[in-house]
Amino acid sequence: MTENAGIGVSPGGTWCTGGRHPGRLLPTTVVGSYSVPEWLERLKTEHYQRRISAAHLAEIHEVAIKAAVKDQERAGIDIVSDGELRRDNDIDYFLARIPGVHIAQRAKSDYYDYYDAAVTAPLPEDGEPFLASDFAFTRALTDRPVKFSFTGPFSLSRRIAVANGAYRDPADLVRALARRLNAEARSLAAAGARFLQIDEPFLAGYPEQAELAVEAVNIVTEGVPATWALHVCYGNRYARPSWEGHYDFLFPAVLGARVDQLVLEFARKGLDDLRLIREYGWPSALGLGVVDVKSSAVEAPELVAARIRRALEYVDPAQLVVNPDCGLRHLAPEVARQKLRAMVAGAAMVRSELNSSITHTSPASGERDSQTSGDTHG
Repeated sequence: MTENAGIGVSPGGTWCTGGRHPGRLLPTTVVGSYSVPEWLERLKTEHYQRRISAAHLAEIHEVAIKAAVKDQERAGIDIVSDGELRRDNDIDYFLARIPGVHIAQRAKSDYYDYYDAAVTAPLPEDGEPFLASDFAFTRALTDRPVKFSFTGPFSLSRRIAVANGAYRDPADLVRALARRLNAEARSLAAAGARFLQIDEPFLAGYPEQAELAVEAVNIVTEGVPATWALHVCYGNRYARPSWEGHYDFLFPAVLGARVDQLVLEFARKGLDDLRLIREYGWPSALGLGVVDVKSSAVEAPELVAARIRRALEYVDPAQLVVNPDCGLRHLAPEVARQKLRAMVAGAAMVRSELNSSITHTSPASGERDSQTSGDTHG
């Protein structure tokens, strides 16, 4: 297998996918989670009802991850993920493994339920990293670049009760979680992870906390040699948005985030918020949501292509990455496969148009267009 190297925005500003498609325009990827089939949901729940051992469930997860990666490869996705299939939801996998977070009752009636978690004292600074082995398993399955995502400190803090005056200022809990995740990120980078993503699915519900969330993001990314993405959505619990609104709340605070890409949802909400990218001069790459994960209707490739063309009115093609709005967890497996195939086909349409345009440019404009195509930054 080839090494997962060089994914990200180069110093010159061109988006590079590394590995399989160096410098490819409009690389396609996923946000993180992949379809959870009914059989896996059932077996996860049986584990919490003590009918399946943890060791047996771990083997089941590995089978599911292998299938998810293969599905992404067959759909033509350039940058794949593990589908987050070891995780019951967006929170519990992390809280159950962070030292100092107490979960009194770990049995669940349904695997997707949230734990009731609490902290009674400041979180310890040390702890054994637990995410690097998950990445290493996925890295060995594919020769494509791998994106590895994890829930950000702000969202994690929303599901933790603070007792005994452990944190008099709630912001201090967010910062402590960020330091814990920074240690995880350093371990991931040491294991070879080159593309890491922080997910903040709860932030839209607390728009006044955007500056704190960005501060915490910068603690997570500090000193970690990787390409970083930040995903902010409006929630995807049971395939329904948790909040509504526009991304105005992110700006200008997000301009201070030390990340290389901002991953936002546009397919469900419409493309009006693209204006913010131009208005505030977002300087890095944009992950464009072109597939609505809250609908089982499969987009036509032509619709995907139209959404990408609209985004190109606001974003340089070398800075655009194509992805679904959010994770694919709640879609049926065949629907998820069809949506990914449509997304790849739509991106291919526009990529072909861009490459054709570059091919037919005059020699006088060749230098500028070679930079746009990504040919100068592999």
